[in-house]
Amino acid sequence: MNASVMSALAEPNRMQIVELLRERPLTVGEIAERLQLRQPQASKHLRVLSEAGIVEAQADANRRIYRLRPEPFRELDDWLENYRVIWEERFDRLEDYLEKLQGKETRKEQQD
Repeated sequence: MNASVMSALAEPNRMQIVELLRERPLTVGEIAERLQLRQPQASKHLRVLSEAGIVEAQADANRRIYRLRPEPFRELDDWLENYRVIWEERFDRLEDYLEKLQGKETRKEQQD
């Protein structure tokens, strides 16, 4: 997992930008307006996201339209898969334990 991706996503404004770009590509001005940031602030955050490979810009006349790149999110998903396996195993064990407890309760009720 690329540490620069994690670092870039850790900042709340950048995460909000990513959330906005999930909907559709946007210009710097649109992002700034929707997040109530000044345009230089939005540009700074977009530069960090771009350097981390999370977004890419396409020139359209004098505007730059930003969109998400899928690759970093695939890498993040692959990285998280290892942790999903761990949690699924733990949930399976918990489910087995709860079923065992439920069986004990049922037998106890039948005895009473």
